[in-house]
Amino acid sequence: MFRRREPVPFAFLAEADRFRSNVAPPPPERSSLREIAGRWLLGLTIVAALVGSLVIGMPALSLDHSPQTQQSQASQGR
Repeated sequence: MFRRREPVPFAFLAEADRFRSNVAPPPPERSSLREIAGRWLLGLTIVAALVGSLVIGMPALSLDHSPQTQQSQASQGR
């Protein structure tokens, strides 16, 4: 990588790409039992909604191959 030779007023900014911190971030907090149960309940609700919409929508998506020969009562009386 090409480096500039002229002096930089803020040398620490010019060398920031080489800086590595030895300080580790704090560990993430553990989720409480209530939060875990809420996530599971939300997931189950979403899955149940998707399954329910499939069950309700399947008759509308199915193709009916049997011919419909229904006649109204008004056409039978003529």
